[in-house]
Order: sequence, then structure tokens, then C-alpha cells
Amino acid sequence: MNDKKLIIVQGPTASGKTALSIALAKHFHTEVISGDSRQFYKEMIIGTARPSIKELKTVKHHLISSHSVLDEFNTSDFSREARLLCANLFEANDHVILVGGSGMYIDALTFGLDEIKADESIRKALNQIYQNQGLDVLVNELREKDPEFCISADLKNPVRVIRALEVIRMTNQPYSSQRKGFKNDLPYDIVRFSIAWKREDLYNRINLRVDEMISIGLVEEVKGLQEFQSLSPLKTLGYTEIFDVINNKCSLETAIEKIKQNSRNYAKRQMTWLRRYSDVNYLDPYSKDTLISQAIVKMTD
Repeated sequence: MNDKKLIIVQGPTASGKTALSIALAKHFHTEVISGDSRQFYKEMIIGTARPSIKELKTVKHHLISSHSVLDEFNTSDFSREARLLCANLFEANDHVILVGGSGMYIDALTFGLDEIKADESIRKALNQIYQNQGLDVLVNELREKDPEFCISADLKNPVRVIRALEVIRMTNQPYSSQRKGFKNDLPYDIVRFSIAWKREDLYNRINLRVDEMISIGLVEEVKGLQEFQSLSPLKTLGYTEIFDVINNKCSLETAIEKIKQNSRNYAKRQMTWLRRYSDVNYLDPYSKDTLISQAIVKMTD
């Protein structure tokens, strides 16, 4: 299996991961696995920047619109399904592409996760704090006890914040340390790519993407999901802000600016998360050479 390679296209939102992953899949005549924690859900299309129908037809994708918001699909589920997909795909291919901005999900595949049982009494107590005092109190505790987890976590998602604190209180250890460090057990090599935009240009790309989401119907998409707004998958960037508009908590203009700002903040955390790895190959979007050609050269060096 030494010639087998899992090519991971990772990095901040709006950096061009989808296009690069498709180009790599076409070059190597292989398929793509999504590692984006929100694109799993078939009801969430515009707000998750899911690949277009044309892009999905160009190469076969896995774990895109594969689950419903009514179904729980966590990092452990992803690790199990993605590892099985890799095993099956590597039977016929020397390369498989994994693309996504969700660092914890990608780590769940490459490092694995410990199975940690729930503690209903701790969860009940945390939910009580959330109901009585709000999310900020819990987020502040999480920042103090596990700053590493906060680098990539969606801290506006009460379900994820409460789960992390539940594990921390159960184990007296950071949630981010609850991984089995066994990357070397994978029977294939990992090659990791990211696209190195200047921060200002990346932020401009984010702002333009948000404007495009609004123009193609994000508000209408969120309205259609109003009955599900209490579910965990919907408590996420791009959706919570529009729900605030629907619930008359703010104007659409304010919500759009919040989505842009929160997306930029998320991109910062994604870039910080990337610095944890020593094996990232950064591609230069300003070079005369295409990203795919740069990637191929790096793989043959």
C-alpha cells in the first residue's frame, strides 16, 4: 500500500478547495470524499457552499448531501464512514482526495478518535447553565480549559460547546486531547495541500461569496428550514444569522455583515489549525503555474 496516497485539500473557507480537489481527482482519475462538517446535510446547500451540480457531476463525491439534519452525524461517525470509503476506493485507485475545512473531522479520519460515553447528569447541568446564563458563560469556561479546541470549534453551536465541556468535566482533560494518536496505522500515505492566499485577498473572497449566497437564495433556503432551527446542524455560520432576521432580532443588512465577519473569524481559526501540521504543502495562487501543476510537482519531488 506504500504507493497509495490520501491527498487532503485543507484550509480556510472560500480559498478554492473545491476546484482544486476536483482538478486533482480528474488528474488521478479518482473520487472525492468531503470532510466538511456541514455539507453532509442534504437540506443545507447554499449556506454551506456545497459544490455545484456541474461540479458534482464532474467527479464522483462522497459524503455530500448524504445525511439529513434530522440525523446525528458526529466526528466518530465520519471517521468510521470515511475510513471505510478510503479502504474501498483504494482497492481500485492509488489516490483518493479528501477535501474540507473541518479540521476536527479530518483529524478524526487521520488520527482517529476515542469513544467517550455521555454523562447525562453533567450534560443536564451544562444545559441548565446555558438556559439560565447563556452560551457565553460556557464558551468562557471552554476557552480556559481547552484553548486548542477553541481554535477550530464552532463556538456559536451550543451542542458542540456543551459536549466538549461534558467530556472535559468527565475526564479532567482537554477535549482536544481525547484523540488516539495513531496516524501511522493508516495503510496509505497522506499528502496535504492548502492554498496560500494573502489575508486581505482571502477576506475579499469570503465577502464576495457571502454576497453570492444571498443573491442565489440563502434567505429562502433558511426560511424553508425554520422548523428545524433548534437542531444542531442548523446552529451554524450563515444560518443562525439569517434565523435572527426571520425571528425579527436584526435586519438583513446586519445579518449579512455578521456572516461576513463570522466567516472571516472562522477562516482565521482554520489557518491557525493548519499551523498544527508539519506536512502542509502550500500552493501559490499568484504564481504563473496553476495550482494543480504546482501540486503535481510537489508530489513528484
